[in-house]
Amino acid sequence: MKGVDINQLRRVIAGFKSTKVLVVGDLMLDRFVWGNVERISPEAPVPVVKISSESTMMGGASNVANNIRALGAEALITGIIGDDIAGEEFLQMVKKQGINEDGIILSKKRTTIVKTRIIAQHQQVVRTDKEFVSQINSGEAKKILAYIKSNMRKISAIVISDYGKGIVTRYLVKQIIKLNMEFNYPIIVDPIPSHFTYYKNVTMITPNNHEAGESIKTEIKDEQSLARVGKNLLKLLQVNSILITRGEKGISLFERDGKVVNIPTVAKEVFDVTGAGDTVVGALALCLGNKASMYESAYIANHAAGIVVGKLGTATVSMDELEKSLE
Repeated sequence: MKGVDINQLRRVIAGFKSTKVLVVGDLMLDRFVWGNVERISPEAPVPVVKISSESTMMGGASNVANNIRALGAEALITGIIGDDIAGEEFLQMVKKQGINEDGIILSKKRTTIVKTRIIAQHQQVVRTDKEFVSQINSGEAKKILAYIKSNMRKISAIVISDYGKGIVTRYLVKQIIKLNMEFNYPIIVDPIPSHFTYYKNVTMITPNNHEAGESIKTEIKDEQSLARVGKNLLKLLQVNSILITRGEKGISLFERDGKVVNIPTVAKEVFDVTGAGDTVVGALALCLGNKASMYESAYIANHAAGIVVGKLGTATVSMDELEKSLE
């Protein structure tokens, strides 16, 4: 692996404080119910979790914004939540984290997405999803695009966080790219396989191993199949780069000019991978928004991911933690 200039990486991270990133995508809440299993239910062969605490955090695209904010930058966010109790809770959390909520649209037809994970002895026992999955209509798309357009001169990068809940459509992505033609900001997409063809001509997509292989019906089993998937996706989507996250094997960066770099993981312990992809895409947007190279951005994002997987729940990374990890 080629060397890095640590002083240059420090300069990139120092620039986070003056960076503003716009995040578009599926907004949701992540609830966590923490406890211990001491017995099996007499009613059915299932564990009985004795609850010790509960917590709620922003999830989905809002977790990307939260990660950006935690790294010292400013985050703008746009998407749709339900006009309900969970939606009120979501807005309170957004305000508390210092994230601009002007782009959040309330809908009486949708419910706020809530993912609930029950965790015992540091292991996830079960997850429940309360969600509304439906593509946005033309009126909702116009509101989101109007908000994006009004902020285009204020930002340094755009993140599209696609969880497949209906906010990210082919039309929306196409219009975002069109709005960006004057500015040429980096557009980074956290994708889902069924939408890969939506992302043509963005700057970077960040699928995991499984998503990348599924998108072109090729299982990634070794370095050869990985290389084949990465190169085929570059050709298919005409993006500048693809960053494939590979769990304990780290990340692999494929660039349009043919460069391929494998960066091993820096994680010391892995407790929870929940939201790790959000951390990666947020760090990438900040780095690319600060004119860092693709490799420098991937290197920093890999360190951010290595920190966050060592924490339980939907977690974030601070500038201090990131700087210490690089050292």
